[in-house]
Amino acid sequence: QTGQAYFIQARFNVRVPGVAHDVVTELAHAAHELCPYSKATRGNIDVAL
Repeated sequence: QTGQAYFIQARFNVRVPGVAHDVVTELAHAAHELCPYSKATRGNIDVAL
C-alpha cells in the first residue's frame, strides 16, 4: 500500500536443475512474453523474473 492506493507485484524465482542460468532466464522471459495472463496484466503490475 502506498498512501491510499494498493499495488500488486509478482516475483518469480525460477530454477531448473541441470540447465544453465542464462538459458533458464531466457526461457522464463520468453514464457512471460507469450503467457496470456502476462499479456493481460502487462503495464498494470510490476513483474520481476
